[in-house]
Amino acid sequence: MTITQPDLSVFETLESEVRSYCRGWPTVFDRAHGSRMYDEDGHEYLDFFAGAGSLNYGHNNPVLKRALIDYLERDGVTHGLDMSTTAKRAFLESFQNWILRPRDLPYKVMFPGPTGTNAVESALKLARKVKGREAIVSFTNAFHGMSLGSLAVTGNAFKRAGAGVPLVHGTPMPFDNYFDGQVPDFLWFERILEDQGSGLNKPAAVIVETVQGEGGINVARPEWLRALAELCARQDMLLIVDDIQMGCGRTGAFFSFEEAGITPDIVTVSKSISGYGLPMALTLFKPELDVWEPGEHNGTFRGNNPAFVTATAALEAYWADGSAMEKQTRARGEQVEQALIAITEENLADVKEYRGRGLVWGLEFRDKERAGRIAARAFELGLLIETSGPESEVVKLLPSLTITPDELDEGLTTLARAVRETA
Repeated sequence: MTITQPDLSVFETLESEVRSYCRGWPTVFDRAHGSRMYDEDGHEYLDFFAGAGSLNYGHNNPVLKRALIDYLERDGVTHGLDMSTTAKRAFLESFQNWILRPRDLPYKVMFPGPTGTNAVESALKLARKVKGREAIVSFTNAFHGMSLGSLAVTGNAFKRAGAGVPLVHGTPMPFDNYFDGQVPDFLWFERILEDQGSGLNKPAAVIVETVQGEGGINVARPEWLRALAELCARQDMLLIVDDIQMGCGRTGAFFSFEEAGITPDIVTVSKSISGYGLPMALTLFKPELDVWEPGEHNGTFRGNNPAFVTATAALEAYWADGSAMEKQTRARGEQVEQALIAITEENLADVKEYRGRGLVWGLEFRDKERAGRIAARAFELGLLIETSGPESEVVKLLPSLTITPDELDEGLTTLARAVRETA
């Protein structure tokens, strides 16, 4: 694909140096539909990024778009703080009927603000309020957001350094397989909890991702998650599952923890909950934890009603009929896995490992700079992929859940070419 040099001058001169994704994809995007994006010169890109997991149902999904346009055209409430609106009621009823009740989940729903990190902040605040303790345990290579509380339970040294102040009241523990199976699960964690001389303040909660997305597509085993839930129950700690990127069907089931058969005390949800890329977040928790005073955690944009509208449409279109979406995602995931097996076999000396669940996969290379070169070459070939891991050493695949088998095959073929051409 031949790409003419786009006019990036206003971005380079006026926009902050903090911008990141646009550096890896140096073009000016103009429109998008389904799993395709198009720049202002008409070049087409197959999207294996999906808004960092915010577009599980693709760009401008026609069902969601129609619901949104109809709502706006009738002058439906756009901004409502936490006022009761018809849009919020429809979402809550749909979420209860199609997500919570079928899974026998007892959660109360909190709208903490429109971003994932705000959901995490509210979860940490609630856990501390309930337990009367300040310490939170997180895991190696975790990522929970860019605000200060979320950074305190994030592992990435580069992101933590941006805080500019000490990040306190968080204690990291080894994630599943951190020691390559050489150490029994939770040996260190449980020992220091029980040792009066360990120096660890009794934690209020543990926060975990079932699949670490930004951390390098590290997949926790169901048995590890069950053991963690049991440890939390024994030690009087709340279990928080951060499902911001891995929820809303990304790993197959609507919630990524379903496979493990656990019921976390608190769950954070964002990214694809609106279905359309509109900002929206939820903090879910067991009813007995609902000790908030009115207005104790609020925010101006909790009531993003257009997001409620598209979220309701997404639930109705993709989750009201039971397990069809879950089965489709698992089938697409098997298609990805077979392609990654082939790439690995072709590049045995270079590929360290492939791993994933559902439609989130990672391909790790022994040469830690290889992933970046592959992503750059893929862009030149018309495929959008990003990297993840503490040293950006993993190629991360995050296509929409609605991608067709043919589109998936096209992207995987392009990935294989990018791997070959960066050897």
